[in-house]
Amino acid sequence: MLTISADEVDHALTFPGLVETLRTAFREGAVQPVRHHHAVERPDGAASTLLLMPAWTDFNAAGTSAGGHIGVKIVTVSPDNNAIGKPAVMGLYLLLDGVTGEPEALIDGQRLTQWRTASASALASSYLAREDAARLLVIGAGALSPFLAKAHSAVRPVTSIRIWNRTPANAEKVASALRAEGLPAEAASDLEAELGEADIVSSATISTTPLIKGALLKPGTHVDLVGGFTPAMRESDDEAISRARVYVDTRAGATKEAGDIVQPLASGLLKPEAIVADLHELARAEKQGRQNDGEITLFKSVGAALEDLAAGIAVYEALKIRE
Repeated sequence: MLTISADEVDHALTFPGLVETLRTAFREGAVQPVRHHHAVERPDGAASTLLLMPAWTDFNAAGTSAGGHIGVKIVTVSPDNNAIGKPAVMGLYLLLDGVTGEPEALIDGQRLTQWRTASASALASSYLAREDAARLLVIGAGALSPFLAKAHSAVRPVTSIRIWNRTPANAEKVASALRAEGLPAEAASDLEAELGEADIVSSATISTTPLIKGALLKPGTHVDLVGGFTPAMRESDDEAISRARVYVDTRAGATKEAGDIVQPLASGLLKPEAIVADLHELARAEKQGRQNDGEITLFKSVGAALEDLAAGIAVYEALKIRE
């Protein structure tokens, strides 16, 4: 069995390659049981959350049947970790042979999640962003933000990347790291002004107060919502939802877990039938993506076990020559 570090994940994957891997995965499908949530209470009254995300498929990374794989992501969310300088989210990905159940790889779960989440956003962008989209605004300066910047840049001709964060120094830190890799990134100070100029807005925050104001979006903008992962979290306001054609990664996940979708559904602002398509339908050409250069599109992701499985298989197949 391989033990694969974050650095090895970075060396095994490319954004153009993983976007196409995910396109194939959503087209072919996989078995994805509902993710398991377990509260782990501690004697001091604090609690962590244990998440289990299983999936399995008969297909390999190339989309051909070859015995398949089983995978499960094991994640803990411990909010108090921030006080001791550790990430709140920890995780591992276990990949198994689809026929024998033999363990094949244990993969750094945090890094795999960053790659697959950003690549799923880029996959959506390939259907929903204008083909000439050049100005990217990334809201949030957490660990995912540079991955989103690079992933979107892999599918659209991005010539300007602006990073906004409530703490400007953090935005500059991300922008500086991206510049060191040759990307045209700068920190942004005026969020409202940036919203009015961006061709793609990619947001990865845990805000419960909407940061993206629909009234400020120009025609043709694509909005990518990544951060809010509970019904209480919300990154976009009602006007952003009402002005946009709305898409999701999976209907089952987004309509139950994503505040940006759950809250407008509950209020009646968004009707279930107004969710145009999910990534399965887009990848299978069952539903249409962007229809013209003037419309606003909005994509909400909460993550799917299929994405982890496809990315995990891709990493394993790239590195298994070491065995």
